[in-house]
Amino acid sequence: MSEAAGTASPEDPWMKSDTSFSDHADSGHIMERKGSIVSRANSIGSTSASSVPNTDDEDSDYRQESIKDAYKDRRRRAHTQAEQKRRDAIKKGYDDLQTIVPTCQQQDCSIGSQKLSKAVVLQKTIDYIQFLHKEKKKQEEEVSTLRKEVMALKIMKSNYEQIVKAHQNNPHEGTDQVSDQVKFSVFQGIMDSLFQTFNASISVNSFQELSACVFSWIEEHCKPQTLRDIVRSVLHQLKNPLY
Repeated sequence: MSEAAGTASPEDPWMKSDTSFSDHADSGHIMERKGSIVSRANSIGSTSASSVPNTDDEDSDYRQESIKDAYKDRRRRAHTQAEQKRRDAIKKGYDDLQTIVPTCQQQDCSIGSQKLSKAVVLQKTIDYIQFLHKEKKKQEEEVSTLRKEVMALKIMKSNYEQIVKAHQNNPHEGTDQVSDQVKFSVFQGIMDSLFQTFNASISVNSFQELSACVFSWIEEHCKPQTLRDIVRSVLHQLKNPLY
């Protein structure tokens, strides 16, 4: 019994080694579990942090979207107002044309009491403008004719003034009555001078050509200034033999 007890009392080195190895294993396992728990906690923390919404970014995006929407809305309203203004201006223009153009105020029997279309208003306006151009040209021709008549009257007035002035300077000149022969000589001299230009300018190949040449000759050789020069020349030629 004492031998058996004696053998069991001293420490067994193999048993001590096994115990120490077991303690080391348990300690490593505990440390590994602690590291796993810390890593899981960090992972959970980072996940929680990432899952929390960033309110500053969302507010900024919301403000930008609101500004864009407001800008688009302003542009849409401005475009709508500009388009409405343009349509109002066009409508006012057509209304003014119908008020100004007399033919637009006349009711067409085929149309009746219906409102004139824009195409009809434009066509009537074009026709009326063309009519006004023709009337303007006609009036300009009438004004030109009147100016020529005024010029001829001024020339006649100047001639009469010269005759009166000459009579006042020589009161005894021309007191004798002029014979019919002298009057005929004056007329003949004027006609002879005109016939020379007439004969040189007129063509008799056809009646149409003759008519055209006659009007051309009248416009060129029967001007008041030309006739005045012819009469003066004839009177000067007849005056010397008479006086």
